[in-house]
Amino acid sequence: MKYILSAICIVVLGVVFAIVGLTPPSSQENTDYLRVHIRANSNSSEDQAVKYIVRDAVVEALIPVLSEIETKDEAEKVLTQNLAYIEKVANEVLKSEGFSYTSKAYISNEYFPTRTYEELTLDSGYYDALILALGSGNGNNWWCVIYPAFCFTNTKNSANYVYISKIWEIIRSVTRKTEGK
Repeated sequence: MKYILSAICIVVLGVVFAIVGLTPPSSQENTDYLRVHIRANSNSSEDQAVKYIVRDAVVEALIPVLSEIETKDEAEKVLTQNLAYIEKVANEVLKSEGFSYTSKAYISNEYFPTRTYEELTLDSGYYDALILALGSGNGNNWWCVIYPAFCFTNTKNSANYVYISKIWEIIRSVTRKTEGK
């Protein structure tokens, strides 16, 4: 009798949780995206300005590298293989702008606040991300989405138009997939 009452309680609690929506939050949608986080050395105006110059150079450099990527796992693999290249691009900008510090690139699972990118809103939560720390990485930061490549669509280099078209195809397919969940 004791076991039957326990089983009934568990079933009732399960039904209540399902009805009220008290199930643990799912991070499934977070696994569909790979974000990028560029952290400035400090909040000085010089460090903040160079952060954006580095951002533009890294985005331009990564467009052809990521142009044919069709999944987040592929993007993460390609980025992991190109961490030294990403650092090289960032370090060249830092050096040419007269900074003595360098950058460090790595992949990590990090917390991001809710953010809207064009027609897509990503809820706050933990996401896999390419982290690019400039110097100490203690300053204000810039973040966007690498896969699908939302932040790669406003490039200044018109030679990357073919890559941008491919990126928009991927963005539309992922957006449709997440809307169907």
